[in-house]
Amino acid sequence: MKELFDTVSNDCSKLVTEKYSTSFSMAVNTLSPKIRTDIYNIYGFVRFADEIVDTFHAYDKELLMTHFERDYYMGKEMGISLNPILNSFQQTVNRYNIPDEMIQAFLKSMKADLHKTVYETKEEYDAYIYGSADVVGLMCLKVFVNGDDAQFEELKDAAMRLGSAFQKVNFLRDLKDDYEVLNRSYFPNIDLGKLNTVSKQLIIDEIKADFDFAFTNGILKLPAEAKFGVYMAYRYYRRLLTKLDSVPSEKIMDTRIRISDPMKLNLLARSYVKYKLKMI
Repeated sequence: MKELFDTVSNDCSKLVTEKYSTSFSMAVNTLSPKIRTDIYNIYGFVRFADEIVDTFHAYDKELLMTHFERDYYMGKEMGISLNPILNSFQQTVNRYNIPDEMIQAFLKSMKADLHKTVYETKEEYDAYIYGSADVVGLMCLKVFVNGDDAQFEELKDAAMRLGSAFQKVNFLRDLKDDYEVLNRSYFPNIDLGKLNTVSKQLIIDEIKADFDFAFTNGILKLPAEAKFGVYMAYRYYRRLLTKLDSVPSEKIMDTRIRISDPMKLNLLARSYVKYKLKMI
């Protein structure tokens, strides 16, 4: 009956994705059915780790993270975890030979959020983004290329840049909560309490460069099973960036940017037309 438990575990990861991120869930639903489950499984793992460090304020976060990591490795060694999110994730890790270096880099960045609040140098900033976002893009790419090592090597830089762009958009969108609630400042050499037009534009330009590189060198070259879904996520985040760009720097702390449901559907329809016309 292990197959039934695995199915339930996969369903749990899908439910986590749908409840925590309707936008990402919409993008995953446009992937080929052959790879959707594994992307849900990756999202469930990274979402739970992120929740531990960002929202479980009434609990011992460090202890929770220690148990989460321990239970993952125990489940991977045994081939089963009674935590359905970890059970589904370890299946995906084993199925696509996702290197442990990626999981360790991700967990290192998550654990940094337990105690580190300010990133003073670009090196610290880049290392955090690599672990919190770039490797997530690489995990997904492992699924997308389905064991094609040459294709993985060709696309990995673009996957990392896309992960970076997504994370930096999140940083900018969540500036108020990160700075005022969690006391975190990710952008080096920028006083978020006095964010000015020049500093904000530097961040925007950096994200645009990441997006442009990822689109030209990665998204356009993805396998058919993944291309439209990744393109949808790209379009959604570029739309968020456009809206963030339009908010004056002095108001960005007090403005919660989101994409309305009608706009999401509009983006989906327009993106689908471009995809079917082979414009991407």
